[in-house]
Amino acid sequence: MKTLLITGAAGRIGSFLRPELRGKYKLRLSDIAPIRNLRRGETFMRADLAKMADMLRITKGVDAVLHLGGQSGENTWERILQANIAGFYNVLEAARRNGVRRFLVATSNHAVGFYRCDQIIDHTVYPKPDSRYGVSKVFNEALASLYADRYGMQMFCMRIGNVNHAPIDRRRLAIWISGRDMAQLVTIGIEQPDLHFEIVYGISDNARAWFDNRNAYRLGYRPQDSSEAYAEEILSRSPPPGSAPADVFQGGGHCMAEGGTRSVLAGAPVPEKTDRRASRSAAKTTTRKATAKTGRARR
Repeated sequence: MKTLLITGAAGRIGSFLRPELRGKYKLRLSDIAPIRNLRRGETFMRADLAKMADMLRITKGVDAVLHLGGQSGENTWERILQANIAGFYNVLEAARRNGVRRFLVATSNHAVGFYRCDQIIDHTVYPKPDSRYGVSKVFNEALASLYADRYGMQMFCMRIGNVNHAPIDRRRLAIWISGRDMAQLVTIGIEQPDLHFEIVYGISDNARAWFDNRNAYRLGYRPQDSSEAYAEEILSRSPPPGSAPADVFQGGGHCMAEGGTRSVLAGAPVPEKTDRRASRSAAKTTTRKATAKTGRARR
């Protein structure tokens, strides 16, 4: 059984993933905060991302790293720099020194948050971070690309939307992902053969998604859940979107400048709209081809 290191395992995403991944992998959980409710197949190693010695200690002898650690959401530059940039470098470099080839990066939709909500984007778009936090995730993806190309590590970057039991508002109808779908995506990141460097979106099968996730489908992702089951109730209590940056841009509140002032881009012209139906049709075609190819390979 493979050993998976999860950094930031005491956080919210880690709490969703642990029960889904237990039994499939030996889980080495790490965080600066203690984890006391360990289950069978789990061990805990306290560590600080800021300390290279800690990262070298926790990455030794594992088969893959799932990096969830760091600052979650916007914060001061000093905090982002220490936790999400220097800390990310430390754990990635430690994994490399210890010979760990497979590395899963919890990046974020906020790396591309300044695309508008009337656009459909895929994994190839130019980064448009919506915050200092978003900038740190762009850095994470760039450093992962460097380590894939220079050192031959196998990098799987997941632009995660919102992991929760259910979407809680209009925006999250587009970006929600269930715990079991998130676990499926993580499993692909660990098990997919011949992986080099990939970017996928961490979302369920959401009818209102802003993301063309065909790259995840190409790699075998088959989400089981959809936010549409919650849409009627959420839309009945949610006002229609307005002209504030939080309504205009995919990054939501992260697109607001300090003090709640309007972004200078809020009045920018609306780009040509992407045909959502055509985009989804292309994704389904890609899925069918990938499935057929897999079937031929098995035969």
